[in-house]
Amino acid sequence: MENKEIKKKSGTAGFLNGLFRRQIFIPIAALLALALFNLIMDPSFFRVNLDYSSTGSLVLSGNLITILDYGSELAILAIGMTLVTAASGGQDISVGAAVAISGSVIFRVLCGTNSRPDTLRTPIFVAFLVSCVVAMIFGAFNGVLVAYFKIQPMVATLILYTAGRSIAAWINNNELPIISEPSFGYFGGFIPGVPIPTPFFIAVACMVIIALVLRFTNLGLYTQSVGINENSSRLNGLNPTFIKFLSFVILGLCVAVVGLIKVSRFSTINYSVVAKDIEMDAILAVALGGNALSGGKFNMAASILGAYVIQFLTTTLYKYKVQSDALPAYKAVVVILLVVLSAPAVRNYLSGLWKKLKAGQKVKEVA
Repeated sequence: MENKEIKKKSGTAGFLNGLFRRQIFIPIAALLALALFNLIMDPSFFRVNLDYSSTGSLVLSGNLITILDYGSELAILAIGMTLVTAASGGQDISVGAAVAISGSVIFRVLCGTNSRPDTLRTPIFVAFLVSCVVAMIFGAFNGVLVAYFKIQPMVATLILYTAGRSIAAWINNNELPIISEPSFGYFGGFIPGVPIPTPFFIAVACMVIIALVLRFTNLGLYTQSVGINENSSRLNGLNPTFIKFLSFVILGLCVAVVGLIKVSRFSTINYSVVAKDIEMDAILAVALGGNALSGGKFNMAASILGAYVIQFLTTTLYKYKVQSDALPAYKAVVVILLVVLSAPAVRNYLSGLWKKLKAGQKVKEVA
């Protein structure tokens, strides 16, 4: 009996030890902590209602639906940001401005020279493809600066971060275009007859695509190899410069998808406000996923889950009447905690403490 109990305890300890070592444990723990907090403070936080939309369709509403809706934008950006972080060991701080540019391009193609068109000048799909090309070009611009000119990613992307919103306004001659076509609003809202927000389905499609790419190509392996040791990967026949460049181009494609969702929500665009500070949330999602911000190994699923956790945090703060201007301060606390916990010295200390606790437990069991 004693042997069985000892084996059971050692098995439980081994399971917990393995769970703690898993990278996805960090976002799961954060998610459970937020869920427990809201459950204690106000269980109605989790209530989901069936309401009528502005078009008369039945749709789901509630805090959880809001998390799925707006968290999906962040999850899409987290896909590209994870690859950029893993390959370059830095982050792209220009994605918010790039979203404004891609959204502005969509309006320019759909509206032409008339900012209030009665009918769309081109199909929405064509406008989206043009937006993808433009966003990938700007992503390539950042990629060239980082990969070929060896500029630190945050410094290189500061150029577009500073000028991007002005470029977005210039594309539409500083006008605020408005599209009255109802179908344009489906991408950022609800498809008639479907009660779940469309951005969630778009995010799922992006997750499936990146999962297939990572499963059937060597993109993930090459990206991690370059991030871990660029010189070693070059000696093994890889092209680190191209892989870094490619990661920024993929992020540009993710930006275009988010740009479509953003401008579709309101069928207009405010260049100075759209996707404001979303780059910080995307970086935080990658960090919350347990990925090293210095590059190397990554876990895409953890980053995506981290994106929804960040939106969970944002929705919780709004629920308790926290002013939007104060949100960055609360998120800064999360960043500080993540940076401290990911520091090698702290990790070594916690690992040593855990070993001491296990050794003390074994001594007691023997005694």
